[in-house]
Amino acid sequence: MLERESESQGRKFAWVGKWAKMTGDRAKIDAKVNNTYIVYDTENGLVKEYPDGTVVKFDQKPDGDIE
Repeated sequence: MLERESESQGRKFAWVGKWAKMTGDRAKIDAKVNNTYIVYDTENGLVKEYPDGTVVKFDQKPDGDIE
């Protein structure tokens, strides 16, 4: 009986992982359409990811940006 309870608890919130991935995918699509970037946290700190795939630290500007 306990095996079934732990099994059902593992699946109870399985939708959260799928929802989070879909949210991130949607953010990438929106950034591409609006020619902006998305910001997310990595083990090295915050980064910006541009639609062309360029990833830079949050406090830096990519090559070619005019200040």
